[in-house]
Amino acid sequence: MKEIINKLKFLGLTKIEAKIYLVLLKLGMSKAGQISKEIQINRTTTYDSLRRLLDKGLVSYVVQANTKVYEATNPEIILELLKEQEEEAKSILPKLKEIYKKPKREKDVTLYYGYKGVKSVFQDILREGKEILVLDDEGGFSSKMPYYAPHYIRAIEKKKIPIKHIVRKGVKINSTKTTKVRYISKKTKSLSAMDIYGNKVAIIIWTEPPEAVIIENKTAADSFRSYFEVLWKNAKT
Repeated sequence: MKEIINKLKFLGLTKIEAKIYLVLLKLGMSKAGQISKEIQINRTTTYDSLRRLLDKGLVSYVVQANTKVYEATNPEIILELLKEQEEEAKSILPKLKEIYKKPKREKDVTLYYGYKGVKSVFQDILREGKEILVLDDEGGFSSKMPYYAPHYIRAIEKKKIPIKHIVRKGVKINSTKTTKVRYISKKTKSLSAMDIYGNKVAIIIWTEPPEAVIIENKTAADSFRSYFEVLWKNAKT
């Protein structure tokens, strides 16, 4: 249940909304009071969450003896909602691209904070679509972002983006079909990872919450790439 709730949260529901939806799937038609008791939250929070679920089309209701009785809609509607969201995003994308302009002075460094910020970094890596050189990520990505990591891996494999990954000996990583891995002898665990791609270098620090920085500079990227290749030659398969 916890995994389903987390995936529903990933799809845009709050934790309470996810719990209410699951309760209604299990119990069938229920009054707000029954729902409140089942998941142990107050009536006000229940009504607020039900209203949002009604807006999203995930819940419907009928009136029986002047009382609203709620029911979960068919779970397949989730896919329909996602398709609608995708269509809405596509419809405004051209206008957003028109509005978006790079500043006159090119930014060399961009900072990102939290999981959504770090997700933006990985999305940038996918958009670039070029070979990725990864240094010293010890499975932080898969363990810290378990619901996004599979989507990222599938996208890497679909785009056939090659990856070279150097990691500490003895560490297991969740690699893609396009990943080559080599190992270095190092006793100290690292909380940071470096991804070199195109003219960019991304440094991700897996603290709580995580932070990241993208350096967009060809000279810097080429320098780090040269350093990586030296390590790659000396690392063990």
